[in-house]
Amino acid sequence: MCMAIPSRIIALAGEMATVECFGEQREVSLMLMSSDVALGDYVLVQAGGFAYERVEHAAAQEALHIFSAVIGPAATA
Repeated sequence: MCMAIPSRIIALAGEMATVECFGEQREVSLMLMSSDVALGDYVLVQAGGFAYERVEHAAAQEALHIFSAVIGPAATA
C-alpha cells in the first residue's frame, strides 16, 4: 500500500514543479496531471516523482494535520 502526502507547489517551470511537504522540497513532473495547477496548489505525488492529482486546500490541510499527529515531531523537524 502506498500513501501520498499532499505537497504544496512552490515553483513552476514548464512541465516540472518544485513541491514542499514538511519542510522538504523536491522536483516533480506534471506530465500526468489532467488539470492545470498553480502556485500554492496541493498535489499528490507518486513514488516515481510524478504529480498525479490536485487536492483541494481544505482536504490537504486536514490530511497534513493528521499525518503530523501520527508522525509526531519528526514531521516538522
